[in-house]
Amino acid sequence: MIDNISWLAIYPEILLLVMACVIALVDLGVSSPRRTGTYVLTMLTLAVVAVLQGVYASSGNTFYGFGNMVVSDAMGNWLKCFATLAMMVTMVYGRPYAGDRGMLRGGELFTLGMFSLLGMFIMIGGNNFLVIYLGLELLTLSSYALVALRRDNATASEAAMKYFVLGAMASGFLLYGLSMLYGATGSLDIGEVFKAVNSGQIRHQVLVFGVVFVVAGLAFKLGAVPFHMWVPDVYHGAPTVVTLMIGGAPKLAAFAIVMRLLVDGLLPLAIDWQQMLAVLAIGSLLVGNLAAIAQTNLKRMLAYSTISQMGFVLLGLMSGVVHGHVDAATVEAAYSASMFYVVTYVLTTLAAFGVILLLAREGFESEEIADMAGLNQRSPLYAGILAVCLFSMAGIPPLVGFYAKLSVLQALLASGQTPYIAMAVFAVLMSLVGAFYYLRVVKVMYFDAPLSTASISAPLDVRMVLTLNGALLLVLGLLPSGLMSLCADAIMRSLSS
Repeated sequence: MIDNISWLAIYPEILLLVMACVIALVDLGVSSPRRTGTYVLTMLTLAVVAVLQGVYASSGNTFYGFGNMVVSDAMGNWLKCFATLAMMVTMVYGRPYAGDRGMLRGGELFTLGMFSLLGMFIMIGGNNFLVIYLGLELLTLSSYALVALRRDNATASEAAMKYFVLGAMASGFLLYGLSMLYGATGSLDIGEVFKAVNSGQIRHQVLVFGVVFVVAGLAFKLGAVPFHMWVPDVYHGAPTVVTLMIGGAPKLAAFAIVMRLLVDGLLPLAIDWQQMLAVLAIGSLLVGNLAAIAQTNLKRMLAYSTISQMGFVLLGLMSGVVHGHVDAATVEAAYSASMFYVVTYVLTTLAAFGVILLLAREGFESEEIADMAGLNQRSPLYAGILAVCLFSMAGIPPLVGFYAKLSVLQALLASGQTPYIAMAVFAVLMSLVGAFYYLRVVKVMYFDAPLSTASISAPLDVRMVLTLNGALLLVLGLLPSGLMSLCADAIMRSLSS
């Protein structure tokens, strides 16, 4: 017998699933070349889902459904709300681009986008190994199809093949690790796994063996070194709108499953997995920043930038427990800093790719750094928005990226441990290296002669959303306390439940 609370926990997911199927059917009768009917219906659905998730999150309630397989808590609901808003913004930015490239002959872009969002919801709300894996596969299978959506484009097809092969390998790692943990603990339920691990009755070597494979699978989803091989190739090869779909909202879901598996389920093993995250973080900061310097393609540069940004997220995740001692204040500071970093990173990525999508026109991708030459002379507004994004990613005050980096560094320094302080210093040095390639793009936009004098036109909805997106990076940088306290409250409510 399924009780009412079980249904209450998944109302947004049910709505999203039903409407994705309805939109797929309605689209068969839409004749508009820009898929106006499908687009409007998709945006209305996502708006309702975002409001619903916002209401759930604001209530602060935590409830479990379907025999503890699904959890609805403040952290999960806020991440779902932000992921839905990110998908809406992606649709707004990407529709003109997709229309110019024949990607709207059918409504697949919208329906696959909704199914990938449903996969994220299931990942974020999963409280059971199999449910999390189910959501992960729904997201990745939708993403493979989206990357290959331009069937006549050899680069996109190649990127989809690379993504599929490496993604299958990563899924295998994760599933193998979860099966090891299941074999050791006898349960798929994250709460039961925590109790079994905490009891100290299980052989440590077996658990650590499982954790190694789980961390490897999670590192692939985050794009951390040495599991980053797919990121630059897929970012570069995929149509830019799909690059944004992969590089934006899914990072929120990846953060959620790291929290669910490592923190909620395997916190007693923190001393083991934190060492693994430390290695991943150092590698990501080093490789991401150094490789980005050599790039001439803006999408590849942003891909390597993503790898380095994920290094900061991992630094926050690995600083929550010091020497196996769990302190509420340290845990809250570290994990909320990581959540804040991921949310603001997604917001910055949306605006940066929004400008790239806006500058692309039929038959011209506008994805080389040289294509940004003289952008300020053609459009001071869009040059300003992209400059704000790049400064934010570089961590320059008063933008939100600075506060995000600062909060992670504060979490590291608060531990008082010499290795953590050394990593904080290393992260700052790598950020200085990273500032070079971000500022290089700003220099090209403001000081190089423009390659074209053609005016830049954009639909009203794109202009409005992009301007708001850019403004938010500055506003949240000047007034970060609201979002930071929201993240801290969500983390503590989630962990206390």
